Amino acid sequence: MSVFMAVGLWLSGNGTNAGPFDLARVLVPDEARHMFWSNGFGMLEQYKSSSEIATAPASDTEIAAVIYGKASSGSVGFTDMKQQTIALLMPSVAQVQVKSISHLADRIPTSKIDPQALDSNLMGSIRNQRAVADFFEKKYSLDRYKIEEYVSNTILIAKEVNIDPVLLLAVISVESNFNPNTKSHAGAEGLMQVMTSVHKDKYALYGGTAEAVKPEVNIRVGAYILKYLIATAGSLRNGLKFYVGAANAEDDGGYADKVMAERNRLIGLCQTGSNNRLSLNGKDLRS
Repeated sequence: MSVFMAVGLWLSGNGTNAGPFDLARVLVPDEARHMFWSNGFGMLEQYKSSSEIATAPASDTEIAAVIYGKASSGSVGFTDMKQQTIALLMPSVAQVQVKSISHLADRIPTSKIDPQALDSNLMGSIRNQRAVADFFEKKYSLDRYKIEEYVSNTILIAKEVNIDPVLLLAVISVESNFNPNTKSHAGAEGLMQVMTSVHKDKYALYGGTAEAVKPEVNIRVGAYILKYLIATAGSLRNGLKFYVGAANAEDDGGYADKVMAERNRLIGLCQTGSNNRLSLNGKDLRS
């Protein structure tokens, strides 16, 4: 009887979804992500006291409006490579006409982004891009043409969204093993495993949810969502925890550790010289 009472209290979560969430995360992890994402990231509010909400700066309100509201009906331009020259392993990806998502991403203040999630400037080198492509080609036995396409798209989109391409590549690696056709039973799709049903308004920019599996679309939407969650959660690790849907759990089942470990491996590949210590902006990354 005492066991049933204990389980009952755990499932009730003292009025929250913590118990069911943890159970879902253990049994079917994708359902945990759906529980979090389908509520419009509403669980984030549980981490703010009433005073914090009352005194929240205007920029917080602007961020929330971006994620909860539908895209503006105003014109959204295509990515314009004339504005920013980027060296890419596969330059042809920059010629594909895809609407930019920067009009949403730019509304998230850079000051709210963990410096570790900002561009490390490591992927600007073709040599580094090739080294990363080599790594993923061997790791996942990928077609060389496709991996160069995915890496180049990620670098291009990272500049557009203003987030570190190394981080995006690490997330893609952990989420989908660079298989754009990956789809979970809970509805997460594509390279970045974005919940398609939750973000129909974002995909409307690109012609609807049928486009969700296209790498150039999926990475854009996923990168924007990740940037928003990092800004809202207050740190890179917490942002990753929210991204996997573990905001209301004590831990994320090791998800952030996996992404950070993959990120550090990629940074190591890009490091030059004899100093093998993984660092970024003077900070040790072996955390």
